[in-house]
Amino acid sequence: QVQLVESGGGLVQPGGSLRLSCSASGTIFSIDVLGWYRQAPGKRRELVASVTTGGSTDYADSVKGRFTISRDNAKNTVYLQMNSLKPEDTAVYYCNADGVRESSSWGKYMYWGQGTQVTVSS
Repeated sequence: QVQLVESGGGLVQPGGSLRLSCSASGTIFSIDVLGWYRQAPGKRRELVASVTTGGSTDYADSVKGRFTISRDNAKNTVYLQMNSLKPEDTAVYYCNADGVRESSSWGKYMYWGQGTQVTVSS
């Protein structure tokens, strides 16, 4: 019923920029936290950035000063602006929505996107 659709991944040269987008569709009343995770080959999934419904943000140390997360509550969409990209940023990036309340339900649920590939290479 609730689905996360991601876009914006691709191939970019070191020092370049990409912007990821993730839109949640369905009868959604509210989402507590929207975030981006990534997983590189041979590594565990890690939190890249998150933003709460009130606008508070959190970033991994490795991306501070380079990445910016933002959300549009009216569109149920979260963005990740990635600048000064490095080869070590190469990974599959996953959108996450936590504390999702549907309009017709009393409960809250978590949803994941399908993942989008980001490759930084010359």
